[in-house]
Amino acid sequence: MFYPFHICVLLFLQKQCKGQVLLDLVCEHLNLLEKDYFGLTFSDSDSQKNWLDLSKEIKKQMRTSSWQFNFAVKFYPPDPSQLMEDITRYYLCLQLRNDILSGRLPCSFVTHALLGSYTVQAELGDFDQDDHGSDYVSDFHFAPNQTHELEARVMELHRTYRGMTPAEAEINFLESAKKLSMYGVDLHHAKDSEEIDIMLGVCANGLLIYRDRLRINRFAWPKILKISYKRSNFYIKIRPGEYEQFESTIGFKLSNHRAAKRLWKVCIEHHTFFRLVSPEPPPKGFLVMGSKFRYSGRTQAQTRQASALIDRPAPHFERSTSKRYLLSRSLDGEDVLLKHQASINELKRALREPNSKLMNREKRLSGTSPGGSPEKKAIKFFNVFNWFQTVKGGYAETRIEKRIIITGDDDVDQHQALAMAIREAKQQHPDMLVTKAIVVRETDSSYEEKHRTYEVQQT
Repeated sequence: MFYPFHICVLLFLQKQCKGQVLLDLVCEHLNLLEKDYFGLTFSDSDSQKNWLDLSKEIKKQMRTSSWQFNFAVKFYPPDPSQLMEDITRYYLCLQLRNDILSGRLPCSFVTHALLGSYTVQAELGDFDQDDHGSDYVSDFHFAPNQTHELEARVMELHRTYRGMTPAEAEINFLESAKKLSMYGVDLHHAKDSEEIDIMLGVCANGLLIYRDRLRINRFAWPKILKISYKRSNFYIKIRPGEYEQFESTIGFKLSNHRAAKRLWKVCIEHHTFFRLVSPEPPPKGFLVMGSKFRYSGRTQAQTRQASALIDRPAPHFERSTSKRYLLSRSLDGEDVLLKHQASINELKRALREPNSKLMNREKRLSGTSPGGSPEKKAIKFFNVFNWFQTVKGGYAETRIEKRIIITGDDDVDQHQALAMAIREAKQQHPDMLVTKAIVVRETDSSYEEKHRTYEVQQT
């Protein structure tokens, strides 16, 4: 399971599970309640993106594909400010950042700079010269072809946002992103009646026609009477205009039958979600003409009603995903090759090799003053590294535990030692996140154990 913020998660499911079970597990893992805007995608044998049907068994949809899914926004809300929780808006921001970097959401230089500045404000907070320096946005990625000029403009805007909270920065990000012409548009390759290559875009408002990246036509949902497909052809029946007498049908040719059906299903789902109060029940009986497929989830109206009933404290979550890699897990029981694994292996080798740079740095920190003479109160660092897996809540979680043991000849200041341990852990492995610090103080006469949890934001 991959997310738009470069996380991979391993989930264990029964073979008979439906798609809804998997989506519920993923959203539970993400602490996400407003889940109706999101979905799961997979690639078929032709490397085409498909949305997992939540009402059907997963195994029946994955006959020739590996069980590898991507968590993504399926229905882009026209007004993100109506989302109830900050965490939902955060995941929408992550999806839009991914859309921008992949080129699916084109932006001008001005918009790239504006959205980038909100991203920096959400993740780093107010500008601080001492903490950030002069080139603090180079690790961020705002555009497919990022330039130093863009980074300079981002920093210039970011310095004007003093006092803006991360939630406010993300709201401003979404308010700007929703105005882009390609916001929430699901594109499909097709040909018109003259065999000219075009793109059909499905969005909250209807069906859009593009040629050479320019929109040449638009059919709003109220204007469309019927959507159908036959073989590799896709058809829409249009309501007659003000000065027209008869209905008209417009046809488009797609690459194959599966592509036509995929586009038809996306149209059905978007129309139902955004236009209807409740989904239509599937037709019953044996003598049913055409497909029985109907969108079975909640509509936007039902989702808003359910969101208004959410009664929980605002969930805490980290926003620093742009500059760190998290652990990865797979769906089929076999570990995926992880970007993070290289860092883990490097840390293991460093702990085993006495002459490594990491160990040499620890030797310099352990009981030596800047002038080179040992201090009276020597502080020594010892490292213990554990790697293990646990199964919790239906998914396997890989955890890395890094222990730093500090000893001193005399009494060691507990708060100072804890700060040094956290700082040393972050220096040794900057792409990992310190989520918990357990302080154990040992003396000759007694044992005193204190537990404290620190939420350390990765920078």
